[in-house]
Amino acid sequence: MPVLRSATAGSGEAPQQHSQPSRKGKKAWRKNVDVTEVEEGLRELNNEIIRGGVIREKASEDLFTIDTAGDAKIPQKFPKHVKKGLKADEIINKRSAVPAVSMRKRPGDKSTDGLVAAKRQKTDWVSHKDLARLKKVADGHHENTIAVRDAAFDLWDAPAEPATVATKKGPTTTTTMDFLPEKVEPKVPKTMKQQPLSLLANGKQIPAVPKPTGGYSYNPSFPEYESRLAEESAKAIEAEKKRLEAEAAEAAKLEAAARSAAEAEAAEQRANMSEWEEDSEWEGFQSGVEDERPSAKQPKRKTQAQRNRIKRRKEEEQLARHKAEMKARRAQEQRIKQIAAEVAEKEKQKALMLAQQAAEQDADDDGEIKEEKLRRRQLGKYKLPEKDLELVLPDELQESLRLLKPEGNLLKDRYRSMLLRGKVEIRRHIPFKKQAKRKVTEKWTHKDFVL
Repeated sequence: MPVLRSATAGSGEAPQQHSQPSRKGKKAWRKNVDVTEVEEGLRELNNEIIRGGVIREKASEDLFTIDTAGDAKIPQKFPKHVKKGLKADEIINKRSAVPAVSMRKRPGDKSTDGLVAAKRQKTDWVSHKDLARLKKVADGHHENTIAVRDAAFDLWDAPAEPATVATKKGPTTTTTMDFLPEKVEPKVPKTMKQQPLSLLANGKQIPAVPKPTGGYSYNPSFPEYESRLAEESAKAIEAEKKRLEAEAAEAAKLEAAARSAAEAEAAEQRANMSEWEEDSEWEGFQSGVEDERPSAKQPKRKTQAQRNRIKRRKEEEQLARHKAEMKARRAQEQRIKQIAAEVAEKEKQKALMLAQQAAEQDADDDGEIKEEKLRRRQLGKYKLPEKDLELVLPDELQESLRLLKPEGNLLKDRYRSMLLRGKVEIRRHIPFKKQAKRKVTEKWTHKDFVL
């Protein structure tokens, strides 16, 4: 059964009766009075007190503020350079598309109707103004007289004028614009002032074009040609021996690898066979196998006496080593004069050797082509290209210049000389430039075609 409740039960409101048939009597008037307006006023008063105080009791300074800065979003919506004028000014500023009639005097119309001939202007006369000016010029009276003076300075040595600067000053801002940018000189790398490093072992710079000896001639003398032929033959034989040794070492290496692979395969097969035999043995045939124990001795803990013995032995060894070093130092101190004499003798021999090498180098400075000994560590990751063999075989020697066949390449020689002197870095020749990869696709615009 539902619970019956009154309409005003639990609402917290006073009982109301807006339609009163009669207000006779004091009791009826008090019971049926409408206090809704009073309650609303009290509720608003409490809300104002909660928010910070009664508005009517506050001063005007607490309730209102004077905005002196303005809205910050207005300049964004309406920039300073966009100023909207009045409609009246816009109407007044409108002008007709037809230009106004000029008030200056215009020349007469040269068109005619064919009956009266048109007037022709005279072109073979001079006006009075030009005539007076010409008379003054003839008499030596010029309007603009230019005095020619010799220059007191060299125009080409004058310092460069600074860039033109236009400055616009306003009440609060200053704007500066450079019309001509300053010329920036290229920065010279510091390596341009350094000497190039030669690839020779002695580090000496060789001439750009070495002078060939007599053995390089197309018609050489027999002793020089024979010595050079023997030298080149020895080099070729040595290179061939090295090549054969490298091939033999490579073949031995391959044979050893094949042998080791065969041995490993045979060992694997034996291991597989032994496993198969062990698996095929009758269970329990070998007796006493499980009773076997490892015979390795287990490590035992050292006693204090053993530790002391090891410590005394290490101290004795260290003391003996120290005594030996001190003895050697005393012996060295005793023979210090002898050591000084030996060092002086070594320095003297070294200086003599250097002087001899310098003399040999000075003797070799005639620019002749000789065998090159390169340094171990070269510049870059590529090696110096080998020099072409410039040798004519005995059966190729010609007695006549008409039958002479020129050999060699000056471009290759000059390039290798620059590499050897360290002028240019050694690079690898790339015959073809790497092109960018391109993907070919078919456009789908034909699908948009509709009949």
